[in-house]
Amino acid sequence: MLTILYQDDYIVAVDKPAGLFVHRSYMDKDEIYFALQLVRDQVGKYVYPLHRLDRPTSGVLLFGLNEEVARLMGQVFIDKKIQKTYFALTRGHLLGAGEIDYALKEKLDKLGDKNVSLDKAPQEAVTHYESLLTASLPIKVGKFDSVRYSLIKLLPTTGRRHQIRRHLAHLRHPILGDINYGDNKQNPFFIEHFGFKRLMLIAKKVVFIHPITKVQLTIEAEFDQQWLEVFDELSWEMKNITELTS
Repeated sequence: MLTILYQDDYIVAVDKPAGLFVHRSYMDKDEIYFALQLVRDQVGKYVYPLHRLDRPTSGVLLFGLNEEVARLMGQVFIDKKIQKTYFALTRGHLLGAGEIDYALKEKLDKLGDKNVSLDKAPQEAVTHYESLLTASLPIKVGKFDSVRYSLIKLLPTTGRRHQIRRHLAHLRHPILGDINYGDNKQNPFFIEHFGFKRLMLIAKKVVFIHPITKVQLTIEAEFDQQWLEVFDELSWEMKNITELTS
C-alpha cells in the first residue's frame, strides 16, 4: 500500500518510495510491483501517470483518474505552470544559492529510444538551488580527513531526464547514493555508515492549479525514516528542517 497524499474525482497523488518503478519498463525484468499498478489497485480504477519520477527518487507522484485530466495536466507541465520542489543530500559543502543553466544531452533508453537520433543537440535545462544546511563527520574517506554533506533545496524549471542529478554532479556536488553520477568513494562509505543504500533525493512538494476545479493545490510528502536517521546523525534538528523546507 502506498501513502495517498491527495485524492479527488480527478487526481490522486501518492508518496512513492525510493526504488519503486512508476510503470513497467525493459529494465524491470525481476520486478513485481509498480506504482501505477499499486495505485490502480488502491483506488479501484485505471490511472494515468502525469509525470516521470526516477526509480531511485522518492516523493510526490501524480496520477490522473481519466484521460481528459491526463491531457489537461500534460499541458500544465508543458506550459511550466507547476512548481516542483526537491531536496537532496549532496557531497561536500555547496554554499549559497544560484541557478544552474546547463544544457543536457538527452539520456536515451537502449530499447525504448532505439530509433531516436544520437546527434540530437543538448536541450535547455535550468535548476534553481539553495543551500539550507551543511555538516561534517570527522571520518577520513579517501584523501579527505572528514566527510561533508549539504542539504539542498532545488526547483527545476525544465524537466530533462536525470536533470537534478546531472546538474548537481556538474557542480561537483553529486547526490549521495547516485550510482550513475555520484562519488565512488563517498557512496560506499554512506552505505556502510548509515546502513542503507538509496538515492538521497526527494520530490518533496508540487504546487499547481487544479485543471478542473481551478483551485491551487499544494501536495507535499514527508521525509521518510531513513532521511530522519541522516538528519539525526548530522545533528540537524527536525524543527529547523521543517522551518527551512516549508
